[in-house]
Amino acid sequence: MLGWSTLESLTSALFAVGIGALSLNVAGVVASAVGAADYWPPGERDWRFYAQWALSQTFTVCLLLVAIADWNELGVPRGPSLVVGLALFVPGFAVAIAAGLDLGGEETVGLTGELRTDGWYRYSRNPQYIGYIIASVGFALLANSALVAVLCTVYVGWWLLLPLAEEPWLREQYGEEYERYAERVPRFVGVETVRALASR
Repeated sequence: MLGWSTLESLTSALFAVGIGALSLNVAGVVASAVGAADYWPPGERDWRFYAQWALSQTFTVCLLLVAIADWNELGVPRGPSLVVGLALFVPGFAVAIAAGLDLGGEETVGLTGELRTDGWYRYSRNPQYIGYIIASVGFALLANSALVAVLCTVYVGWWLLLPLAEEPWLREQYGEEYERYAERVPRFVGVETVRALASR
């Protein structure tokens, strides 16, 4: 059986690996957004695709293990954090999965495919990201852990930055079709989203 100090050391190591993996991905996205690198989206299954995938999976595993090891250590009142956490995590994750299925497997992982402008994508250009942002906040509340809160905060930043790297690539791939789409549908949510939902 692991002693308390050993568990704390292991949790700290997992946290460091997780934050390191995500930070490398964030750096690649920022470099792509400012035109200093061509990291995201990869467009094809080359080293960028596998690097991003490996770093993302490493982060996800570390996040889950840190949540288990540090569960409910923050001290936020448990009832409210569970209720609000579930109320955010479940629908947020459901939206992210549904929008990902709507977009398609290839496009979801940054590979070249068709431009999707209907379904979930008639309300937002990035409905998956909205879902993951909401789910991340919910997960942080569920875990009730300072370490998980830090990891989820950086994760939210990752989802907010991704479109800045993707949009120049999308304009290059789809030209006028993407320009027209971007003019009528907001990056995340906006008045147009409300109008589109109300018109259903």
